Amino acid sequence: LAKYPEIKTLMGPDPHLKWIVSGMVFMQLLACYLVKDLSWKWIFFWAYAFGGCMNHSLTLAIHDISHNVAFGNKQAKWNRWFAIFANLPIGMPYSASFKKYHIDHHRYLGGDTLDVDIPTDFEGWFFCTPLRKLLWLFLQPLFYSLRPLYVNPKAITQLEILNALIQFSVDLIIYYLWGLKPVIYLIAGTILCLGFHPISGHFIAEHYMFLKGYETYSYYGPLNWLTFNVGYHMEHHDFPSIPGCRLPMVKKIAAEYYDNLPHHQSWIRVLWDFVFDDTLGPYSRVKRQCKLAKES
Repeated sequence: LAKYPEIKTLMGPDPHLKWIVSGMVFMQLLACYLVKDLSWKWIFFWAYAFGGCMNHSLTLAIHDISHNVAFGNKQAKWNRWFAIFANLPIGMPYSASFKKYHIDHHRYLGGDTLDVDIPTDFEGWFFCTPLRKLLWLFLQPLFYSLRPLYVNPKAITQLEILNALIQFSVDLIIYYLWGLKPVIYLIAGTILCLGFHPISGHFIAEHYMFLKGYETYSYYGPLNWLTFNVGYHMEHHDFPSIPGCRLPMVKKIAAEYYDNLPHHQSWIRVLWDFVFDDTLGPYSRVKRQCKLAKES
């Protein structure tokens, strides 16, 4: 920032994010209507090929919204409620809990028992062969949802309760209007595309140590177009208040800080290497002891 103070101008809300996300939510509701009479094989096909991609993208929109880039820091509650709206096609309540734990991921990156992105010792010990690592990738949604309850349990907040009530109410409305298939389409898409799917390569690409001494990596491939530039991950951790749409500008302005750092060009290659490289696995994360910051 001292060298490039113009980066500060990139901070602040993204005026287009709320409209893009709203369009995606309504597109998924339209898809619910369109799939209601399809056979089950086509329900799961479209859940993986389209609906899940949309839902995974919405989880990454929720990631951006958790940093208050939809309405700005002065409208924090608007961001929380909009995240609950963005959550609706995902089928399961997610946004409020994600916000609660994601703060710790930034504040205590790699912190033992604090950063719940870190796999447990059991995960590292058991999922150590190619076949088991492949299974672990399929089960990622399960581990990401249950790991916080075991590693760093926190009291349930009022917002989480509201998130769940609104989410399950909308699920019931969809079921009442169009039957079970649209509900399965939404939930199956979320589970499938947060598991073994090209977009899910970002889970591995971001913080697994592909090279010793480097614990955070960016990805500059085309899937950033579908994921709100989550691939610009070094840039994001340097400036979490900059919305995803402006992170490429950070790299362009401060090129000498990023161009020579190791990065990924393919999330599919990331998944392949993770499964078949014996030096990679759930243990391939930096884990450190962190002191709790004093709450202001």
